[in-house]
Amino acid sequence: MAAVKAAVVLPRPVTFVTGNAKKLEEVKAIIGDSIPFKSLKLDLPELQGEPEDISKEKARLAALQVNGPVLVEDTCLCFNALKGLPGLNNLLMAYEDKSAYALCAFSFSHGPGAEPLTFLGKTP
Repeated sequence: MAAVKAAVVLPRPVTFVTGNAKKLEEVKAIIGDSIPFKSLKLDLPELQGEPEDISKEKARLAALQVNGPVLVEDTCLCFNALKGLPGLNNLLMAYEDKSAYALCAFSFSHGPGAEPLTFLGKTP
């Protein structure tokens, strides 16, 4: 049985908010050509909080600036010993467990006022 490739119909290309051309290449390599993308570097605030919340808020802010569909990405390094708390490497000296993981949060918004959809990826 052959796989069916569904096309997403959008009124215009999705703006991937990044100043990094390599990130855009990676997104296109993963998603393929089923969704048209363009990139734009925006000056969004450095937010604090949970990665999923940060990504969603960035998508909301970007959608307002672009006035259209956007995809944003936020990556953080999480140290298991700190149990989600932010901190510097010197905080880890007190812990035996110095393992960490990278958490990448992508959020998509259809445009201003739309609730962003968030996708999380975690590497051990």
